[in-house]
Amino acid sequence: MNDVAKSVDSSRRLYQLIADKVRALIQQGNYKEGSRLPPERDLAQQLGVSRPSLREALIALEIEGSVEIRMGSGVYVCSRALRRTPLPPSMGESPAELMQARGALEGAVIVMACVNATPQGLARVQESIDAMRADIAAGRDVMAHDRQFHVRIAEMAGNSVLTSLVGTLFDERGGPLASHMRNRLEGQPTWDEAVAEHDEILRCLQARDPLAAEAAMRSHIRAAADRWVMP
Repeated sequence: MNDVAKSVDSSRRLYQLIADKVRALIQQGNYKEGSRLPPERDLAQQLGVSRPSLREALIALEIEGSVEIRMGSGVYVCSRALRRTPLPPSMGESPAELMQARGALEGAVIVMACVNATPQGLARVQESIDAMRADIAAGRDVMAHDRQFHVRIAEMAGNSVLTSLVGTLFDERGGPLASHMRNRLEGQPTWDEAVAEHDEILRCLQARDPLAAEAAMRSHIRAAADRWVMP
């Protein structure tokens, strides 16, 4: 296990510890102001961390003003005047770990939902998909109806605790780090893909096929993570 991973404790996330390391390298003069950091692959190898965790750390550093991420160009060290005090541990959960947790939870929940599905419940899930399409067409934020889709499936499972957990994990996407990543990466093409995946999930539910439904949900969340966390 690398030194960064060994340092993980209950109060700081792995991406924050990696951000601390990169910030220290900048402050020690390893990377000069205005210079470009090494490519993501090289920097991850140098630090002994995964690329998704490094990406989250770099986003955190951009939020605090230590670096600037220029799409298609690289990550640049900001001038000392722009650098702010490091942010507290309130930036939210790791988006990569969040999506892993959602995949595990919602993959299990949808099996229960498939067994307990009712025509009324399926109709409510369809309404959420239709509302997402309307949001996309109108250029509105899709997140509320995306959340509704996942929560309504959980409601069919018939367990209020699981429903609450699904909603809580989804709401973590509203944290500072997750929101910054989402605003950078999500757009019309990604939402169109998400709605198509929701259609497939609903088809599996309508067919009362729990194995197919679980596979479709897990595939959707993996695809969402690929679009959002590791594009």
